[in-house]
Amino acid sequence: MNETVYIVDDDPSVREGLDSLLRSAGYATHCFASPREFQLHRRADMPSCLVLDVRMPGASGLDFQVELANADDAIPIIFLTGHGDVPMSVRAMRAGAVEFLLKPFREQDLLDAIRLAIERDRARRQNETVDSELHQRLNTLTAREREVMALVSTGLLNKQIAGELGLSEVTVKVHRGQVMRKMQAATLADLIRMSDRLGLSAK
Repeated sequence: MNETVYIVDDDPSVREGLDSLLRSAGYATHCFASPREFQLHRRADMPSCLVLDVRMPGASGLDFQVELANADDAIPIIFLTGHGDVPMSVRAMRAGAVEFLLKPFREQDLLDAIRLAIERDRARRQNETVDSELHQRLNTLTAREREVMALVSTGLLNKQIAGELGLSEVTVKVHRGQVMRKMQAATLADLIRMSDRLGLSAK
């Protein structure tokens, strides 16, 4: 199973217990006593999540959540705490936490939260891959082809696009064919979806 759970908790016994539980469930694990230790670790490029204690010496888990967000680090977070309160949990969930569990928690509740977090991270990674591939294709278009793609995506016919750009209808048809080929769009609907995802719009 190419899925990793990172555990950050200053209590060695908690780390050991979580490590044993998650390894028995088939996850690869890495344990850290502090957020700083976690940050120094080079993470594998695979679906993962972070099980994070709320209260630790120095910066709290909630503060670290903000720090990760500011660094555009989208790893899903599951909070554990023995001293939680409602405002704390609301703050964590509003900031994107997958779950906020009070110690002692049911092992199944943690495993369910981890499964959800891993799936969320896998979906994010797949979306980023698709976006990267689309931008690579977009970069192969000429400036004129981008203009044609944006106008085609608004539903304009070749004749209308020709009028907008001051081109012949035949020239627009050629550009449109090039756009479809370079973007690897099988249908107009495909091209429209790509355009929407790339945020293209006719100027």
